[in-house]
Amino acid sequence: MVKVGIYGTSGYTGQELLRILLRHRGVEVSAVTSRRYAGIPVAEVYPHLTGWTKLSFIDASPAEVAGNSDVVFTALPHGAAMEVVPFFVEAGKKTIDLSADFRLRDLAVYEKWYGKHKATGVMEKAVYGLTELYRDDVKKAALIANPGCYPTSIILGLAPALKAGIIDPSSIIADSKSGVSGAGREPQVGTLFCEAEGAFKAYKVAQHRHTPEIEQELSNLAGETLQVIFTPHLLPVSRGILSTIYANLGKKNISAAALTELYQSFYEGEKFVRVLKAGSFPDISFVCGSNCCAIGVTVDERTGRVIIISAIDNLIKGASGQAVQNMNLMCGFAEDEGLDAISLYP
Repeated sequence: MVKVGIYGTSGYTGQELLRILLRHRGVEVSAVTSRRYAGIPVAEVYPHLTGWTKLSFIDASPAEVAGNSDVVFTALPHGAAMEVVPFFVEAGKKTIDLSADFRLRDLAVYEKWYGKHKATGVMEKAVYGLTELYRDDVKKAALIANPGCYPTSIILGLAPALKAGIIDPSSIIADSKSGVSGAGREPQVGTLFCEAEGAFKAYKVAQHRHTPEIEQELSNLAGETLQVIFTPHLLPVSRGILSTIYANLGKKNISAAALTELYQSFYEGEKFVRVLKAGSFPDISFVCGSNCCAIGVTVDERTGRVIIISAIDNLIKGASGQAVQNMNLMCGFAEDEGLDAISLYP
């Protein structure tokens, strides 16, 4: 059995990691940390885990967690992860970080959007953990920078079209909507029930921190530097992301049927990407509770634009499920171990 520690387990991504790992047949969860809940049984904080674990939260140092773990997930806020990740990497632990601290390859870009980076010594070891695009690198990695939720939905949505060169890379617009769990578990006025229920709004317009991550990976796919228009919105639901992506066709025309075939071929054999038949488009309810990304595509012949719609569960494929998918590859498990749950519906 592989021993796994979760450093930072009191938030939604941390508890979702624990929920998934408790069903994983190849691992034993050895430690779950939380300063706020130290000494309290996990099942008292998260009653839905009653009967699944007898663990209690601990306020432990990185050394204590590393000493009892083969793999460590860090589920800490941006800026906090970089304080502990180098210790785990240097201790020889396979490390999967769910913050943004190691996703951006260009230090100057990171510091423009997030602030001073304090762990530059391990940045070059980080592999961007979008498994469907970097599977071979993930298998050999010591440190995984787990992708953001919005970027996952957008990058998977655009990858086949960009790789095939059928769209104009300078014309991309991504309009994304997320459930309120994407804002985390800390109380905020904007995500209170009375504020979010019955509301629907855009936020961080033209300044969301996921923008450089999206542009980095799309530029890599396109083979040229590109910029995108990305606008996130808050949906009055608990979880799920729906991204609607627009781009102009390039020099070659393509039919909706041919575009669908291109996507189906690109993702053939992928366990967690479902390309819908031509004329069908995803709903977040199709993927809720699963590690799947559902994609529907078409061509608006009137305007000469491609329209791509992708849906994920922001807490699973957009965070914790993808992290476990990466761990499975790093440790030699079946890629879908612990992740084979059927979506919840309705």
